[in-house]
Amino acid sequence: MKKFFKEFKEFITRGNVLDMAVGIIVGSAFTAIITALVANILTPLINWIPGADNTGALQVVLRKAVLDEAGNVLTEALVIDFGAVISAVITFLITAFVLFIILKTINSIRKKGEKLREQLKKKEEEEIKDVAAESPAPVTQIETTDDILREIRDLLKANAKSSEEKAE
Repeated sequence: MKKFFKEFKEFITRGNVLDMAVGIIVGSAFTAIITALVANILTPLINWIPGADNTGALQVVLRKAVLDEAGNVLTEALVIDFGAVISAVITFLITAFVLFIILKTINSIRKKGEKLREQLKKKEEEEIKDVAAESPAPVTQIETTDDILREIRDLLKANAKSSEEKAE
């Protein structure tokens, strides 16, 4: 059971999961904005086009509500609400359009970043060629990071041994 919770903790604390959670929260807030835009601005404009004062003109009542003498609803009305469907479609289209613009912008930035990296890499290669051409001695071997780290380690060991000998 401990292993299960440990794995769950590792899963939750990964960057991808946290990024996804942030995306869902921002997405739901964005959806609320788009829904408000559609409900309060676009739907009234759509209702205005056919000359209706409310979405009732965009509904088909299949069965009216049945009420008792006190006015309580005994049976709900059965209504096909085209206005709600049109609003949902408009909300979807606006959301999809905005996401398209965002993704297009991100992809454009990525492409520019890749071009910049390629230009920098070419410039570095040219500078290395220039330095190699100017240097009097030919470059025989380029040290790797591992080689440099091994040298540092060896120097530190030698320094530690000499410090110990001096202390004794």
